[in-house]
Amino acid sequence: VQLQASGGGLVQAGASLRLSCAASGRTFSSWRMGWFRQAPGKEREFVAAVWGGAYTSYADSVKGRFTISRDNAKNTVYLQMNSLKPEDTAVYYCAASTGVGTYGTWGQGTLVTVSS
Repeated sequence: VQLQASGGGLVQAGASLRLSCAASGRTFSSWRMGWFRQAPGKEREFVAAVWGGAYTSYADSVKGRFTISRDNAKNTVYLQMNSLKPEDTAVYYCAASTGVGTYGTWGQGTLVTVSS
């Protein structure tokens, strides 16, 4: 299993970005997929996850602004980020849980920088 994240960039506060994470593997639709982020000097934190048919969960800090979705035909998970804030600046990682348990596969990360 390999994950390739993309879509990061430099934007101003209030702007939007959509991150994508393309996965290899024939059973993508059964995986729990998540987005995490790590800001400079901080620990990595959970952002959002999607699993099952369309179950989702979000960190409180992004609820109402970020939306996670997946396209199983394309083996891709997305993170639509709206109303971005400077505190959203971080390297964003996608991760996959391909069985029972924690996320075992991680992408390489994509940098999101939000200027004020």
